[in-house]
Amino acid sequence: MKDFRELKVWQKGYDLVLRISKVTLNFPEIEKFGLVSQMRRSAVSIIANIAEGNKRRTNKDFKHFLNIAEGSLEEIKYFLFLKN
Repeated sequence: MKDFRELKVWQKGYDLVLRISKVTLNFPEIEKFGLVSQMRRSAVSIIANIAEGNKRRTNKDFKHFLNIAEGSLEEIKYFLFLKN
């Protein structure tokens, strides 16, 4: 397998982490330990699961970690919907 940083999906996820970090800087202070924290953790979870899955021995295992990453992406979508 490639180094996880070479994977397009990981690169896009990393860009999302940076964007979520930047966007949440403008959230109200009251959300610092609630929504902001959860959004940032969810974004980091995406790329962490891609990286971990990339080192698993089988494609089935990798797909499992990609599925977990997709779940974290759905969390982000929901939080962005909730914020608007």
